Amino acid sequence: MAEERERWNERYSGVDFDVPDDPIPELERRLSTLPDGKALDIATGTGRNALFLAANGYDVDAIDVSDVAIETARERAAERGVDVNWHRADLADVDLAAGEYDVITVGFFAALEHLPAIKEALAPDGVLVYEHHLRSSDPVEVGPSSERYRYRSNDLLRACLDLTILAYEERRRPVAGGTAAVATLVARNSSGGTQSYPKLILSDSSQ
Repeated sequence: MAEERERWNERYSGVDFDVPDDPIPELERRLSTLPDGKALDIATGTGRNALFLAANGYDVDAIDVSDVAIETARERAAERGVDVNWHRADLADVDLAAGEYDVITVGFFAALEHLPAIKEALAPDGVLVYEHHLRSSDPVEVGPSSERYRYRSNDLLRACLDLTILAYEERRRPVAGGTAAVATLVARNSSGGTQSYPKLILSDSSQ
């Protein structure tokens, strides 16, 4: 873990490392349809999802392996006057309690091997919002340099078919620093042939 922490500390300290300031667009767009309560932001970075959730009334835990990222996130939280429970940790070393979180967000973190524990941590009807880089034959400007850390088409979808898929999309879109190919998933911890589907108000500003 020390090697991984050092690598990410170096990246977050670099002047050329651009990270998004805004939350995952689908998280922002679907806020009114999400359950209230407790949220977890995995690989929080500088806190874009965690800060958004805290500002909207959630009790938020946020995890990242990087000291530099967590310190920056703390400063941003203080500037905005919001409280977040920041944890500098590798997800592999965190024991997630079953059914603890009403909302879990994951942004740009290759974590398929952790998905069973992440899904187990969702409360009944809790919602997972997950976005990550894709392998693509189209030109992209943002994302991991190695294909190893990008998902193949439908990898994320297949890994979450035991949840109720509310939205899934693969596309190129603007991300801090340029264009990225991303998969975006919204899934609920529910099952059954007849379920509730909250009305989503579409916005022309959604990206």
